[in-house]
Amino acid sequence: MPEERLLVLVVDDEPAMREVVAMRLADWGYDVCVAADGEAAAQLIRTRAPDLVISDVVLPDMTGLDLLANLTAGDPTRPVILMTAYGTVELAVDAMKRGAKDFLTKPLDYGKLRAVLQAAGRDIALRAEVRDLEQELARPAPTGAIIGKSAAIQDVRDLIERVASTDASALVTGESGTGKELVVRIIHELSARRGQPFIAINAAAMAESLIESEIFGHEKGAFTGAIATRQGCFELAHQGTLFLDEIAEMPNALQPKLLRILEDGKVRRLGGSPEHHFDVRVLAATNREPAAAVKDGQLREDLFYRLSVFTIDVPPLRARREDIPLLAQYFIRHVNQKHGRAIEGLRDEARERLVSYGWPGNVRELKNVIERAIVLADGWIEVTDLPPYFIDVNGAGPEPDAAATEALAGMSLAEVEKRLILDTLKRVGHNKAEAARRLKLDVKTIRNKLKSYGLG
Repeated sequence: MPEERLLVLVVDDEPAMREVVAMRLADWGYDVCVAADGEAAAQLIRTRAPDLVISDVVLPDMTGLDLLANLTAGDPTRPVILMTAYGTVELAVDAMKRGAKDFLTKPLDYGKLRAVLQAAGRDIALRAEVRDLEQELARPAPTGAIIGKSAAIQDVRDLIERVASTDASALVTGESGTGKELVVRIIHELSARRGQPFIAINAAAMAESLIESEIFGHEKGAFTGAIATRQGCFELAHQGTLFLDEIAEMPNALQPKLLRILEDGKVRRLGGSPEHHFDVRVLAATNREPAAAVKDGQLREDLFYRLSVFTIDVPPLRARREDIPLLAQYFIRHVNQKHGRAIEGLRDEARERLVSYGWPGNVRELKNVIERAIVLADGWIEVTDLPPYFIDVNGAGPEPDAAATEALAGMSLAEVEKRLILDTLKRVGHNKAEAARRLKLDVKTIRNKLKSYGLG
């Protein structure tokens, strides 16, 4: 029996056929209304809004195909099942092309009819779920770009609003791919500094020799290649917000200088003597556990305390699994627009696999998985549209390829290490911080290895 009673309209000019089909449907737990012709059917569709329609192809006042055309014009998502005693392959193909859910021949195979109705009922339930998700996504909220309804993500939203109402510095923590930069940008947009500059600098994505110039700026001729005066990020962010991403990867030698700038509110460009005052709110982020970074000597304790007046920890996706269907629908909507597709949503099994998966790459990985699935899918995302490693619902990602493992045979340990580091960097778009996280190394080690390979 369906979980919710669906209303089925049966359209047939033979009273005995209408009665038999209606009785079967009632026995299966459906509500039923009947019509003898197309006009009566159209009236019932207007007044009763049935969930499904079963119609004979031959009617006194119109054909079932005409009725199908009228139905799909009014609501293309309502399933219509056509039946006839004069079925041909050509007629069945034509009906399916015009949008029929299925095409059955008389005398009816009631086992097949029930299976078709159950499949149609699942589609109706999925569409209702998609509508609920879309309504949830459409709810206006100051932190609406933070998708989810879990308690964990609601805590993040509450903290964002609280932090945005102040002008204090804040440190956003969380694994790579959880959406730390999005949190920072929302804080800026909700703050009194919205409309003013938002400048971001990623300490892990830049060569160590360039970071100092990015922070302080430089005068013309301050060093080889300084062909013009350039303002640093503090000056550029004046009256706005400066976002220091991957702050734990900031070179140790620069951290005390950064702390002094934050405390004094003024900066001296490289190669210059005048001090330039600035009015900047500083927000920082790290994918490392701050206490561990301080203990390891990677992050100065005084700088940590200066930056973390507020701390917002963005939970990993595996800690808020109830948000995955909503996030997936959000990405489906946006990727549909990007690729000109019309994918409706996730089939049950596909949704269950997504919810069960470990998500080491967090929200960023989910977005990539949905984008791949939409390119492959037709109508709905099936489990077969997901990457192959979703067959293992408890997996954290694809297993190493056996051929790739064999290719390492005969290589020295140093050669294997080099290949692993370079391959990992390539997979993460040469993001040193992300490569370091995956390899369980620190960014300085990655940089030193690259220098030893002549690639620093």
